[in-house]
Amino acid sequence: MYRYVIRRILMMIPIIICVSLLIFLIIDAMPADPATIILGSSGATQEEIDELNTELGYNRPVLVRYVEYMRNAIFHLDLGTSYMSGLSVADEVGTRVLVSISIAFNAIAGACLLGIPLGVLSAVKQYSLLDTLPTFVALFLASCPAFWLGMMFMLAFSLKLGWLPAFGITTWKGYILPMLALAFPYAAQQLRFTRSSMLETIRQDYIRTARAKGAPERTVIWHHAMKNALMPVITIIGINFGMILGGAIATETLFSIPGLGSFIVNGIKQYDVPVVTGGVIVLSVMYGFVMLFVDLLYAAVDPRIKTKYMRKRAQA
Repeated sequence: MYRYVIRRILMMIPIIICVSLLIFLIIDAMPADPATIILGSSGATQEEIDELNTELGYNRPVLVRYVEYMRNAIFHLDLGTSYMSGLSVADEVGTRVLVSISIAFNAIAGACLLGIPLGVLSAVKQYSLLDTLPTFVALFLASCPAFWLGMMFMLAFSLKLGWLPAFGITTWKGYILPMLALAFPYAAQQLRFTRSSMLETIRQDYIRTARAKGAPERTVIWHHAMKNALMPVITIIGINFGMILGGAIATETLFSIPGLGSFIVNGIKQYDVPVVTGGVIVLSVMYGFVMLFVDLLYAAVDPRIKTKYMRKRAQA
């Protein structure tokens, strides 16, 4: 198994190189330059703009700038310095990524605690009220954007009731509204995936055999069926977690959360190449490790996968 982990980590290197190079080329193709954006509103002359571009190294070929940037990132963990703030991108990303991870983890945990049990119940009670009602609610929540739910929660719990803060994360209460705004749509998705996976699993022959042997229904559902139905559910959990890490931009903006997604978007608006590149690289690495963790969960849930890797190791 450890060989597989090492191989997957090594496979992340060309992916990160391709992603970072693509970002560099896209930003370089934009009809602007950093010095114009930094000094544009101060009435600077063209000579001052050219001098700043030279200082930033923007006048060099894009591939030269890219190679130098990646060398510093790989060997010195230096993601550059922000053009606008003058602060280290690595320090900024390190602070903001913890916020994004906290929100993403809480949102996914809430989505799983709500969506998976309801999905199992909906599958077991197919075509009953306990199936129709959760399915209807799931379809409604899946069609609601997270930022709209966030505004509704803000209106209800902040402006009307005054229970929770409307913006900021200075206390633990600040995490509740953005977590709920993200958790409900993903819980609806978890419910639908769990329901469809469970419906397929409980119709298998081994489930009928377990029932014929007199196994309690609770054991049949949660011990026999649930383990095999978890495979696609685990996949969608990992994908959703990765999406929330860098994709909850609207929610972060709505609640004024200094997360990784809003950091990258602000860098794009300000033509801040080190911010955009550094943020995307960190996001790519994190997403790669999330997918690796999902693959390892496969082996923990399904013994056949672990046995497969053990056989390969024995043959080697």
